[in-house]
Amino acid sequence: MTEIPTGGPTPDGNTPGAVDTGVGADSRGVSDMFGAAFGGDTSGFGGLVRRKAPDLSTPRPYGGWFDEAVDALAEAYPAFSDSIVRVVVDRGELTLHVLPAKVAEVAKVLRDDENQRFELLSNLNGVDYPAQQERLHVVYNLTSLTYRRRLRLETAVTVEDPHIASITPVYPTADFHERETWDMFGVIFDGHPGLTRILMPDDWNGHPQRKDYPLGGVPVEYKGAQIPPPDERRTYA
Repeated sequence: MTEIPTGGPTPDGNTPGAVDTGVGADSRGVSDMFGAAFGGDTSGFGGLVRRKAPDLSTPRPYGGWFDEAVDALAEAYPAFSDSIVRVVVDRGELTLHVLPAKVAEVAKVLRDDENQRFELLSNLNGVDYPAQQERLHVVYNLTSLTYRRRLRLETAVTVEDPHIASITPVYPTADFHERETWDMFGVIFDGHPGLTRILMPDDWNGHPQRKDYPLGGVPVEYKGAQIPPPDERRTYA
C-alpha cells in the first residue's frame, strides 16, 4: 500500500497526513491518485495506466440482453455486416464499432426500431489514441428509456481525413456535442448545421484535447503570467 503526502517531509523523513491509496509508487513508496510516482509531473498525466481496448469482436454469446439487441439491429438494418466493424462486450458494457459514414444510419435505426428504442443521446465525446492510424475516435452513449438499457457506438477516423456523418438530424441535442468535439479534437461532422468553435476563439490554432497538443506553457493575459507545462510545476513531495 502507498501513501499520498499532504505536506513536506518531516526532519525524520516521514510524511505527515498521508493517505493510504493502494496505487503504484516510487522508490520511497509515494505516488499520486493516478498511480504516478511523485516527481516533476504533479498532474499525474505521465503515470496513467492505459489498458488496450479490444481490437476484435467479442465471441458469442455476449450475455444478458446484448445478444438480443445485436440480433434485433441486424434484422432491422440490412447493412449491418457492411457498417458494423466489430461488436465488443467489455466490463459489462456493449459497444458497436461503426464505419464513420454509417453512424447516423445506425443511430436512426437504434432510435426508431421498436425492439431498441434508444431515444436519448446521453452524450458524445472525442478520444485521441496517438498510436493508432485512425487515432481520432468519437464515442456515442445512447440510452433506451423504454427498456432501461445503455449502448455505446464508437467510430474512428484519421487526422488526415477526420470526417464523420453528423447525427444531429437524428438527435438534435448532438448539435453542441459535435461542435465541442470539432473544437477540441478537430473531427468534422458532415451535415452539421453550423460546425463552429464553441469553447475556443474562432481564430484559435489547433485542437487542445489532442494528445500532441502542449499541456501547458500557454501565455495568460494577466500581469504577464504563464501556465507552465506539468513537468515544470512545483512539487510538494
